[in-house]
Amino acid sequence: MAKNVTTIPATRNCFTADPISSQKKRRVAGYARVSTDMEDQQTSYAAQCDYYTRYIQSREDWEFVKLYSDEGVSATSTQHREGFNQMVEDALAGRIDLIITKSVSRFARNTVDSLSTIRKLKENGCECYFEKENIWTFDSKGELLITIMSSLAQEESRSISENCTWGMRKRFADGKVSVPFGRFLGYDRGEDGNLVINEGQAKTVRKIYGLFLQGHSPYKIAKILTEEGIPTPGGKKVWGKAVVESILTNEKYKGDALLQKVYTVDFLSKKKKVNEGEVPQYYVEGNHPAIIEPDLFDSVQALMKARKPGKNRSSCVGVFSGKIKCGDCGSWYGSKVWHSNDKYRKVIWQCNHKYDNGEKCTTPHFDEETIKNLFIEALNSFCEERAEITAAFEEIKETVFWKDGPDRDKAEPGEVEERIEAKQTQREMMQNLVDTLKGMSKPVDSFEESAWYALVDYVTVYGREDVRFTFKNGVEIRDF
Repeated sequence: MAKNVTTIPATRNCFTADPISSQKKRRVAGYARVSTDMEDQQTSYAAQCDYYTRYIQSREDWEFVKLYSDEGVSATSTQHREGFNQMVEDALAGRIDLIITKSVSRFARNTVDSLSTIRKLKENGCECYFEKENIWTFDSKGELLITIMSSLAQEESRSISENCTWGMRKRFADGKVSVPFGRFLGYDRGEDGNLVINEGQAKTVRKIYGLFLQGHSPYKIAKILTEEGIPTPGGKKVWGKAVVESILTNEKYKGDALLQKVYTVDFLSKKKKVNEGEVPQYYVEGNHPAIIEPDLFDSVQALMKARKPGKNRSSCVGVFSGKIKCGDCGSWYGSKVWHSNDKYRKVIWQCNHKYDNGEKCTTPHFDEETIKNLFIEALNSFCEERAEITAAFEEIKETVFWKDGPDRDKAEPGEVEERIEAKQTQREMMQNLVDTLKGMSKPVDSFEESAWYALVDYVTVYGREDVRFTFKNGVEIRDF
């Protein structure tokens, strides 16, 4: 008996589940993107937006939903592409039947992102049309063609990224320095493109360094700057500890520049990583005028390292960090803990190399209370001369700190600027010392960290009865 086969034609679209004979208008959206804010790209962006809006609205069988767009955004990742992500969200919610865009590279340059997004859209009944390649994603050959085109677009992005990286590293190797001037405190871009000091902002930078040397922590400095209403580098009202720390550790403030502090790990994710030796770095000395004297900057770095917590921190920590020297070997004193696990626990300070190589330094140890009392005695002796110190400073500040002497006319312009900056820093340090002296009670009867940091340069211990305090104006007071 012969078989009788009857064909039952399809009545619904396999992707949209809509009746094939349905005269329902397709809801269509357009997508436009350019990767930079350059003028020629802006023209392309405007042209894309105008073209697809008109193109979709000209079709009677289409219903224009919206034109989604991203301007100045790369397509190597879907992150930060607000227009693209909103379009996909609307499509998955059933508001769009068809998405039209110029090419696969406008949609995505990342093969994985491109395919995964298209598959999600297909599963939810939304088709994509890439005009340049004439690819419809509901077509059986669509995915293969998209895979090929996305791979080519991704490879093009990789090539562009490598060329840009090579160009940047060549600039670094040539010592060409660039900074984000809009968020960089203390400097402006000069007519020749180099860094020039912004004196108004430079005062804030010098203030931060001065406060730190007086003993204030970055957190405390941030609080002071916020209370005084000084704007942050980004123009905000509230300072953070991290911003202060970045200013205190930025070598550009001493006139140098370290290039390639970070590098891009992957051109697709654009993830950046701190350079810890993975790629070359370049250090440019004397690149631009310094706001902070190099010696002062280096002192701040040493002090920050001494205060830094962790297993690699200096053995001398706390308020006396890096301030007390051994008169025998010249090493710094560090803190040691005696009887750390019982009620007789005691913190003492002694030479860090007291027992090195079998040779013993003869300098004694001191507990913290003894050091504080010795400082109070030395400070009271120092304060007896406060009137003379203040008068001398007022007398010499205009001559010593502002005049360059007979050699000024022979100096290069850059040298004159450097001298002025160095003398301005010295003047501010001396002014800080004088202000601290003026604000102190007579006599001093208690230990204050701010006075310790503002006045003392270092302490040298020769014996229990021979401790010498060297103050920042060069005066040495000997405690017996």
